[in-house]
Amino acid sequence: MKRIAGVLVAMILGAVAAPPARADGTVPASDQTAIQALIAGQIDAFRHDDGATAYADAAPSIHDIFPTADAFMAMVKNGYQPVYRPQSVTFGQVMQGDTGPLEKVYVTGPDGKDYVALYSLQQQPDGSWKINGCSLVPDDSPSI
Repeated sequence: MKRIAGVLVAMILGAVAAPPARADGTVPASDQTAIQALIAGQIDAFRHDDGATAYADAAPSIHDIFPTADAFMAMVKNGYQPVYRPQSVTFGQVMQGDTGPLEKVYVTGPDGKDYVALYSLQQQPDGSWKINGCSLVPDDSPSI
């Protein structure tokens, strides 16, 4: 468990400098759409045990930590069951963080419990986006 926590910190802190945000601090709508599609695609790849696709959606810094798709998938299966096998997925707000965009995703895990997955994104030299980390915490907010 310590290793997973350390990896999470390394993934989030290992992001490169953020691209410039709009003056109001928001992420452009086209980037928000691309980011949400990327995350949805990776979650779909997890659901189908498609390690190659899920791994391809990860940033180079994640590849440095997990040098193969199998190693990456083993980490996800062991530490991220709510995104590996979610019962439901709802996208929240994309916001500009210190190191780049952050996407808040609300998931219900296979255990029926609610979680918030905070994804860190990294823009690549070709303009595409890759997932640079995911912090997963129980969602203790009251239901409305």
